[in-house]
Amino acid sequence: MARILIVEDEARIASFVAKGLRAEGHVAAISPDGESGLDEALGGDYDLMVLDIGLPGIDGFEVLDQLRSQGSRMPVIVLTARDSVTDTVSALEGGADDYMAKPFRFAELMARVRLRLRQDQAGSGNGAREALEAGGVRLDLRTRRATVGGREVDLSAREFTLAEIFMLNPGQVLSREQLLDHVWGLDFDPGSNVVDVYVGYLRKKFGAPTIATVRGMGYRFVP
Repeated sequence: MARILIVEDEARIASFVAKGLRAEGHVAAISPDGESGLDEALGGDYDLMVLDIGLPGIDGFEVLDQLRSQGSRMPVIVLTARDSVTDTVSALEGGADDYMAKPFRFAELMARVRLRLRQDQAGSGNGAREALEAGGVRLDLRTRRATVGGREVDLSAREFTLAEIFMLNPGQVLSREQLLDHVWGLDFDPGSNVVDVYVGYLRKKFGAPTIATVRGMGYRFVP
């Protein structure tokens, strides 16, 4: 059983999601606007948030920004009518763990909720690794900081997660589909170049030779 906060201003959708979550054995609470949702998230003991973007008051992007800036690592699934690649990348860049466009299927939402809860529980275990290091690149998994050759570099939430996947699989070829699944948890349009864009970001910060392109297959981290 998990405690899940639904920040959604459309009462019909919020009630539908809450009812479904409760039927699955979870405890669900609803906040109808950004301010109350942020206060509830920071003050309550929640395991996951389902967040709309188009909220009255402060919008979902601002809720995400304030949530992450105050140190919360609670998994957040964005659920919104905004489905452009720009909005998707903005939400993920701001710290969201997953993104679903409305209209949505509840079974898919539940699958993503279960996935995020499992990942969060696995990452908080006593035996979890605190850092990854290879080829002069070091990721501190506790503070979410990265250094290259001893020099700290700024990584966005998505850049850090992408780097983490590469460093957990050194030398292994990872396809774009695998990276989308592990990092974004989304079924992007096959024509989307979001993976290529983020690999480019990491190359600029880590050094171009650290991530090799394997033509027709994907990318490989080269320590």
